[in-house]
Amino acid sequence: MTSASVPRPPRPAGGRRRGALVPTLVVLAVLAVLLMITAQLWTEVLWFSHLDFEEVLWREWLTRAVLFASGFLVMAVPVWLGLRLAYRSRPIYAPVTPEQQNLDRYRESVEPLRRLVMIGAPIVLGFFAGVSMSNNWRSVLMWVNREPFGTTDPQFDLDIGFFVFTLPVLRTLVSFLMTVVLITAVASLVTHYLYGGIQLGGRPQRVTNAARIQLSIMAGVFVLLIGANYWLDRYSLLVGENDRFAGASYADINANLPARTILAIIAVIIAVLFLVSAFRGGWLLPAAGVGVMIVSGVVIGGIYPSIVQRFQVTPNAVEAESEFIQRNINATLSAYGLEGLETQTYDAVTETEPGQLRNDSESTASIRLLDPNIVSPTFRQLQQNRQYYDFAPTLAVDRYEIDGEKRDTVIAIRELNQDGLGNDQRTWVNDHTVYTHGFGAVAAYGNTVSRDGQPAFFEFGIPSIGEIGEYEERVYFGQNTPSYSIVGAPEGTSPWELDYPDDSADQGQVNTTYTGDGGPSVGNFWNKLLYAIRMGSEQILFSDRVTSESQILYDRDPHERVQKVAPYLTLDARAYPAIVDMDGDESTPKELVWIVDGYTTTNEYPYSARESLEDATTDALTDELGGVVVGPAPAEVNYIRNSVKAVVNAYDGDVTLYEWDENDPILQTWKNVFPDHISPMDEISGDLMSHLRYPEDLFKVQRELLSRYHVTDAASFYSGGNFWNIPSDPTAGDQDVPQPPYYLTMQMPGQDSAEFSLTSSFIPGGQTDRNILTGFLAVDSETGDSPGEVREDYGQLRLLELPSDVTVPGPGQVQNTFNSNPTISTELNLLEQGGSQVLRGNLLTVPVGGGLLYVQPVYVQASAGTQYPLLQYVLVAFGEEIGFAPTLTEALDQVFGGDSGAEGGDAEVVDETPGAEQPGEEPEGTTEVDAAAQRRLTESLADATQALQDGQAALAEGDWTTYGEAQSRLQAALEEAAQAQAELDAAAAGTPPPPEDGATPPADGEGTPPADDGADDGGG
Repeated sequence: MTSASVPRPPRPAGGRRRGALVPTLVVLAVLAVLLMITAQLWTEVLWFSHLDFEEVLWREWLTRAVLFASGFLVMAVPVWLGLRLAYRSRPIYAPVTPEQQNLDRYRESVEPLRRLVMIGAPIVLGFFAGVSMSNNWRSVLMWVNREPFGTTDPQFDLDIGFFVFTLPVLRTLVSFLMTVVLITAVASLVTHYLYGGIQLGGRPQRVTNAARIQLSIMAGVFVLLIGANYWLDRYSLLVGENDRFAGASYADINANLPARTILAIIAVIIAVLFLVSAFRGGWLLPAAGVGVMIVSGVVIGGIYPSIVQRFQVTPNAVEAESEFIQRNINATLSAYGLEGLETQTYDAVTETEPGQLRNDSESTASIRLLDPNIVSPTFRQLQQNRQYYDFAPTLAVDRYEIDGEKRDTVIAIRELNQDGLGNDQRTWVNDHTVYTHGFGAVAAYGNTVSRDGQPAFFEFGIPSIGEIGEYEERVYFGQNTPSYSIVGAPEGTSPWELDYPDDSADQGQVNTTYTGDGGPSVGNFWNKLLYAIRMGSEQILFSDRVTSESQILYDRDPHERVQKVAPYLTLDARAYPAIVDMDGDESTPKELVWIVDGYTTTNEYPYSARESLEDATTDALTDELGGVVVGPAPAEVNYIRNSVKAVVNAYDGDVTLYEWDENDPILQTWKNVFPDHISPMDEISGDLMSHLRYPEDLFKVQRELLSRYHVTDAASFYSGGNFWNIPSDPTAGDQDVPQPPYYLTMQMPGQDSAEFSLTSSFIPGGQTDRNILTGFLAVDSETGDSPGEVREDYGQLRLLELPSDVTVPGPGQVQNTFNSNPTISTELNLLEQGGSQVLRGNLLTVPVGGGLLYVQPVYVQASAGTQYPLLQYVLVAFGEEIGFAPTLTEALDQVFGGDSGAEGGDAEVVDETPGAEQPGEEPEGTTEVDAAAQRRLTESLADATQALQDGQAALAEGDWTTYGEAQSRLQAALEEAAQAQAELDAAAAGTPPPPEDGATPPADGEGTPPADDGADDGGG
């Protein structure tokens, strides 16, 4: 039988299909991964392009790509070349020794994988090297585009820019090359040994010429790089730290510096010996040189500087180190913007007399009684309006011109809070197309309240009414927004976005359609697909509410937007709102914006002290603000400038970066990188200028430095006997956290008028529990209102130093005095026993009357149920005198002999806010508070307090009839308070039912079934 007649076995059924299935699945998986990567990358391009900041993204990506490629090649090529040369130069015949017999077995097991290892190892190492190098894109861009500082260091007379821009890049490059050479040398050494180029067993040990040449050259290059590292160490001494101060010390300059120079020279000589031995044979000279370098490193680089420090510096520390401490002081003051500090000795008086504050009436009238860290619940209960709105836990302090007069203001933005909705209302349609934005601002005078202790609002309601004027109230971009919203629709489409509640409108609300330009378009299928993948929401593809005119709004937090478009800035932890005229045209509505302060930083400024940003900016309010500064700053910095004021429009998300410090070389460097992204100060309108201010985090860092660097004499600085501490916040309970700085309008001694300022105080440093005042610091935060021009005294730091023979109580002592005073504690305890909770507000310090005045507002709220604090009392202290009264004016008079000579801002308490609930009316504007019961509770507790005071006065005079009447009034008031508290405890929070399928929920919360989640709305 021929072979052709032999039947072939049948092919398994479905074999061809199974064989094609696996490659198909692999291709689909690869395509899916590519699509997901594309969704992440291209949507970023769309986001940046929409804001006209696409150059930032492309420049970063291009720089990263170039650095990745460079790092990859610089690592992969030498490693591959070293492996290849070592393998190709292997000896053809090697002596048969037990060592070689053992290696034969390894070679046989490695041989099948040799090609893979020799190609794969360089690729893997190159990949990680490329990733590592790409992370240095900021440093490289700064070095390429660097600008000089214009000042030089005191040791090498080099421009500071060398240390900030060039030295870090050189150190990174040398360290990277050392790593490349070391890895290449190790790989080559292993290959030579494995393939017989190096034989260690037997006598004599044998190294082939090829192995000797290759390893000697690499050893010479490595030692040469060690020499370069020693040389760079000379400059790094100036940016290092020692035990008592920053920068190079006496021992560093006179021992370590010459030691590094000598070691660098030795390294160059040894590198030459290695190169000579590569071609002339023999390891003796280079080996001896390595021994000399090691011994020299120990003796010259370690022992000698220790001897100088111990026997020359330590016995004469002040004389030896004074020059270098003075360098540290001068550099630190310059690097942190403290050179212009005005310091004066303040002989504070502690005695009081009538009329003592007559010359300080402007300061006392501006003392802020409304604590922005306490009154957020009050704003919420009185002005929230609906459960899906909310205010930030810590409100902002600003100033607005009302009736021609600038007034300190506490302002809050009514932002969207979807967590306030019921679970049935949390559908995709509602979350991303209906509830899309907050609405309006609420503002109250900072120095006064209404008659019942409520904030005295001058801008309130929804829509807003008040003194600020017309502005765009819709808040699509803020600090509490949905992850994304789909907005916009074709003209003529019935609106479905909830704009604001209105009882007079159909369904109790007004709807709107977004007409701004706030986000990338999702009007085509490709963008829909990409954003559906990025957001993990297939509804974007299928919903009919995603139209040809739709935009997607995301990355809406002001910090996040500024950080993305300006990745070189470190940002202040606080973004504060302002309602401003951005273009100077009074005929157009104002704009609601967020202002973020941007910093440029470095930790490479020679001789400047390093400070931890996290430690310096952490205080009692850090948690409420959501953390400390954000951005690319290192953990510790030794140079900081407030170089940029960033403005984010709350309606369309537009980001504008304004140059604030034109003398900052780091900002000028980044302007070279992105020449068209930072607008000049000239473009700041007068109205916007009037709402800018000195940033809190910069001030916190500066006050931390000034706790030591207010001492400018080197000998005194070395002793450290006059160092200070920042006092702990006395209102923070058991937490030992620094007292935050406070904004208020005040007049410092020597100042012509009261100005908007940021203030803090100091107490003794060291190991002591004395809480007396040693210093008071204020910075002029008033920017003026001239377009494109900052007021001359803005940023002027003024420090009052109290003499050691003057004892002024510190914040802790004053708080202890308040708490332990019998009259105060009795009355406050009575309030707490009557079903209320007493909250002590910020303890403000103000230099008036030749001394220092402490003012603390006292708030009262229900201890359970619905809680919102109302201002009921003001505590005042001056020296040993204490005042405690319902108003600041009365408390001042108590302290200063019955007539202080000045009045507080609450001298004429304002009437109830127009439109707010009045006694006897059913309260509105909130969904969950029985405001009438709260008011009765507050009034009854005030009556009880007055009855107690009257009873004590009658008892002191022996008037038993009046005492009995007072006790009856006290009993009646407490019974009324208990009844009001019971009503509050029984009050239940109301939540409006969810809306019908896909519909906007009615504002009054009645009537409709929940919307279906998913894409049903789109007909999918």
